Amino acid sequence: MANGRGTVAETAARQLANATKTRAQWVGITPRWLIPFLPWTPVEAGIFRLNRVKQTRGATAVSGAEVVESSPPRDEDPDLPETFVDYDETPREYFLSAITTVLDVQTRVSDLYSRPFDQIQEQLRILIEKVKETHESELINNPEYGLLASVAPSMVIPTRTGLPMPDDLDELIAAVWKEPTFFLVHPAATAAFGRECTRRGVPPPTVNLFGSPFVTWRGLPLVPSNKVPLENGVSKILLLRTGEKKQGVVGLFQPGVPGEVSPSLSVRFMGINRKAIASYLVSLYSSLAVLTEDALAVLDNVQVDQYPEYTHTYLKRAAAAPRSRARKR
Repeated sequence: MANGRGTVAETAARQLANATKTRAQWVGITPRWLIPFLPWTPVEAGIFRLNRVKQTRGATAVSGAEVVESSPPRDEDPDLPETFVDYDETPREYFLSAITTVLDVQTRVSDLYSRPFDQIQEQLRILIEKVKETHESELINNPEYGLLASVAPSMVIPTRTGLPMPDDLDELIAAVWKEPTFFLVHPAATAAFGRECTRRGVPPPTVNLFGSPFVTWRGLPLVPSNKVPLENGVSKILLLRTGEKKQGVVGLFQPGVPGEVSPSLSVRFMGINRKAIASYLVSLYSSLAVLTEDALAVLDNVQVDQYPEYTHTYLKRAAAAPRSRARKR
């Protein structure tokens, strides 16, 4: 008996056992909620032209909006007011942006080590997840078409104290009052807002959307995304109105691209070189457009690393006075 054992050791027994394996896990995968919350508009040839209306003659401004002049009183007979709708002669055009990368796989690896998981499919699966994470980040932070770059200066609202108060979110709702859809918030900002609501005694309710719970305020969900900037404990909170019919924010994509595996995402085999390396081209095309300026507002300078100090004073319950029992006679 080796080493005084009367049975086979576990380390030796494991050599004859099959280990149950998982697929490759990547901590960077997030729900990417912005993608399903946005309505997506297909484009025909990679170009989206945003037509807008100019100031019209014969219209007056009332409460920041143009209205047609009223007709004259019925007991008078002057000429009726004349007007027409004029279009912007130089509309902005959005071109689909590309997120493109090439995956290289040694054919010896894919030939010999593809059981129980196909090496090429696993490599593509993780790479596509990384491309989609970049996609959501670009929708928020791209300097040309991202949400933060598309906010009009008049729609940037500073916090009152730095902390995300319920009053601050109400200011956002007042700015995007024409049927707002959802807030876009860093998870740390959601937690900071929850703390402020709890401190005031008005904890925000939750609602189930897409099978997951979301914190809400005034009936609008706070959609979390870790792509919203957070630096030195300071972040931003965005409020969007979405949809082309509501003149809101829309995502742009082109369906039917070659090698499409999901809308506007394609995977194409590029061949095998003389070193027996197979290459695959992964591409995702998209953009984003804010149709009118009042469809998007941002709460700036949101501090998320401040915690209220709760002070409690505890009192002991007063001792109950002894009850006198009547004598029995």
